[in-house]
Parts: sequence; structure tokens; C-alpha cells
Amino acid sequence: MNSQNPKNEISRRKFLQNSSLATAGIYLGILGMPKLFGNVLMDKEPKGIPDVKLNNGLKMPMLGFGTYGLSGEICQKSVVEAISAGYRLIDTAKVYGNEIEVGKAIKQSGIDRKQLFVTSKLWVDDAGYENAKKGFEETLRKLQVEYLDLYLIHRPRGDVKGSWKAMEELYKAGKIRAIGISNFDPAQLADLLSYAQVKPVVNQIETHAYFQQSNDYKVLKQHTIQMQAWAPFAEGSNGLFTNETLTQIAKKHGKTTAQVSLRWHYQRGIVAIPRSSQKAHIIENLDIFNFKLDDADMKAIEKLDLNRTQFPEWS
Repeated sequence: MNSQNPKNEISRRKFLQNSSLATAGIYLGILGMPKLFGNVLMDKEPKGIPDVKLNNGLKMPMLGFGTYGLSGEICQKSVVEAISAGYRLIDTAKVYGNEIEVGKAIKQSGIDRKQLFVTSKLWVDDAGYENAKKGFEETLRKLQVEYLDLYLIHRPRGDVKGSWKAMEELYKAGKIRAIGISNFDPAQLADLLSYAQVKPVVNQIETHAYFQQSNDYKVLKQHTIQMQAWAPFAEGSNGLFTNETLTQIAKKHGKTTAQVSLRWHYQRGIVAIPRSSQKAHIIENLDIFNFKLDDADMKAIEKLDLNRTQFPEWS
């Protein structure tokens, strides 16, 4: 992600469902698989988090754990708890300044590296062919891994063409299992596609109930590029966690507004990467696969779209 602030982890407890948030609740079965995202196929597993098949054939969890805003021991502890709870997609970036802690957490978790889907991002300072390769190697060293599952250009700034060429070479060499982009608008995506030899598998962009990115959603579907949401809760801005519409839907299903928000992303076929340093929230965010939003719910949430970014500094 790019902007998820711990200070906004507020008011969520007010809407806890009556049932327990025990980890076992995560495994009550997966209902209502999302619609196909373009030609990308959804796979269904009997337990845990479903996968999406990306346009290069690689499988990626439909729900991950974001680490923006987490640092030091809190970051390491949170990632360990997330992996223990069942997350397998872990998202970080150079600019987050926590790749070392994320790497330590991966080691501490004891999970086989092959079972994890690790994402990091190339920052603007490392744009360009040679710099991108150096930046990538630095990320590997900090994370203490031999490869990345997904590497993204974090922002469409600087020598994007040179960066993409370097990433394509790293991908073809097997150092990265998939390459993608973040914060690219349709025009910037079109420019990249004009010279790319390898199509990006993901575009990670700001997406939530208040900024639903309908045009980007359609464009990415057309290109079979997976849409991934950073700030899936809009950082709690505009009172998202206490929004009347989301609150009523949450009560209807015996869930929380956070769970409704994540389920909404899931049913749109969008991968979300919520972040939390609270164990209860980490577990709560996983418990979204045992209920389904109906058409009335989806239409009500659609009406919440303000069609504008909540984070203009990233636009």
C-alpha cells in the first residue's frame, strides 16, 4: 500500500459481530466467489484465502497484509502475527523503510518461503535501468530472500521505461515471479504497454468505497491486469468505519464495517491489502469468506462513491 495510517484504526470495535473472532472462524467456508476479473480465473480453495490467477499464470492470494506505517518491532511482530493467522501475501516497499523487519518476520514465522507471496516496490529514487537493478538487489538483501513473487514500480515517475526493462530482465532471469505497477492511471498504463515486452500483472492503486475507480477498473479488466487496492478502508477518512450505509449492512450480516469493506473488494474481484498492528483486527480482516453481500448491498455501497482521491499527495 501507499498510505494506511495506524491512527485511523478507530471505531471498528463498535461493530463487532456477536460471534467470536477466533481464528477458527476464518475457516467456515468460502461463499460467493467474485466475478471474473477480465480473463483472470479465480481458484477456490476449501479453506483459507482464495487465489487469483494472474495473467502470467501465477497464483496470488485475494487478500494480503499491508505494512505501510509499520516499523521496528511493531512491524516485525505484526507480520509474524499475520502469517500465523493465515495471511500468505505480504506487501512492503523500499519507501516504507521496513523491508528489514518484514524479512526478519518471514524468518521468524517458520513458514516455508515457497508458501508466501512477497511483494515489494521500486521507489522513484531508484528509477532507471541500472538503478532499478541495484534497488532490487538491495530489497532482496533487506528481506533476506532469494527472489520476489511480485515487484512493482511504486510510482510512474522518472525513467519508467528503463526501470521496466530492468524488471523484465529480472523476471526472465527468474529473480521475480511477476512484475507490475502501482499508482498508474490509464494513460500512463497505455504508455507503458506501448513498449513493454512483458505485460504487468497488477496495478496497485487507491481503491475503497469512497473512490471506486470505475474507469480504471474497466481498463484493467480489458487488459487482464489485476486490480489491487491500497487503503481499502480509506484510512478511515470521512468516517468510513462509522458510515451509516456500511453500518447497516454490517449489522445485517453480523459483521463489522471493516469486514463489509473487504468483502466488497473481494466480490468485485479486487485484491486488498489491509494493514493493522492490532492482532484482533488482523484476525477480523481475514473473516470475510463465510458471508456474501447481495445485490442490494453492492448497489448501496456503489452509491458511496465520491469519485475523488482521499490522498491527493499520491495523485
